[in-house]
Amino acid sequence: MELERSIDDFVRYLTVERGFSRHTIRSYGSDLAALHAFAQTRGISAADALTLDLLRDWLWAGSQAGLAKATLARRSATARSFSAWLARNGSTSTDAAARLRAPRPDRTLPRVITRVLMDEILGGLIERARERDPIALRNLAVIELLYASALRVSELTGLDCTDVDLDRLTVRVLGKGSKERVVPFGVPAQSALVDYLRVARPALVPTAADADADHALFLGSRGRRLGTRSVYELVASLLAEVPGGGPAGPHALRHTAATHLLDGGADLRAVQELLGHASLGTTQIYTHVSAERLKESYRSAHPRA
Repeated sequence: MELERSIDDFVRYLTVERGFSRHTIRSYGSDLAALHAFAQTRGISAADALTLDLLRDWLWAGSQAGLAKATLARRSATARSFSAWLARNGSTSTDAAARLRAPRPDRTLPRVITRVLMDEILGGLIERARERDPIALRNLAVIELLYASALRVSELTGLDCTDVDLDRLTVRVLGKGSKERVVPFGVPAQSALVDYLRVARPALVPTAADADADHALFLGSRGRRLGTRSVYELVASLLAEVPGGGPAGPHALRHTAATHLLDGGADLRAVQELLGHASLGTTQIYTHVSAERLKESYRSAHPRA
């Protein structure tokens, strides 16, 4: 079978049978498109012509092109999944990527905003929302909910109005792998959501029929479901003046919420459930963040540090 057709079938399998998110499907598609392009340079157009040496050469070429270790690790994982699927459905006689390995990604601690700075950010949003401008009210509700419930940006933008229970202070989230979970939020987020739903959202609802917008919790300025790029731009603008390095996207608020919970004494497994992590090991990185913050406080405050 042609490699290009096999890739299309694999992406369709991930979408229909595995139910992967659009973001995950996009990542797989991008990696496999790069693999297909590389294979063409070697005169390979059939799926059963893929070999371990070819896949290793592909990763090596990416390394020489300056790709980050995390990107190479993701490409390696994509190739292994694709190759295993090819072998399972009989498109190839062997799993070419069974022994494929990639450099371990550098494990860096996530960016965390201090409580004082988070209060300042939220205070600025509250001040702007006092004018009752629909976009300002929506932005406040978005940031309050991101920080309160430690949501992924895709989970936030995928929310419908019916997913929010303002009485129980919970939100139903569809996470990675289409796994559903219910997470709590606090009174400040509740207040921001009430104002948004009563004042801002009706002003943003489109005049033309849009079935998706009718259900979407958060809407953009044009009345459509709020997109992930808009949320990235909002968070990046808020964090632009905040001291510290690292990513300035919505995930920084997720990291911040998780770390603040652990700093406050929350149980690690409770935080794992809140974040929707399949593995406790993924959540444990936040214990390292808390430890680093403790060391910083010690070094700056203890006279014998």
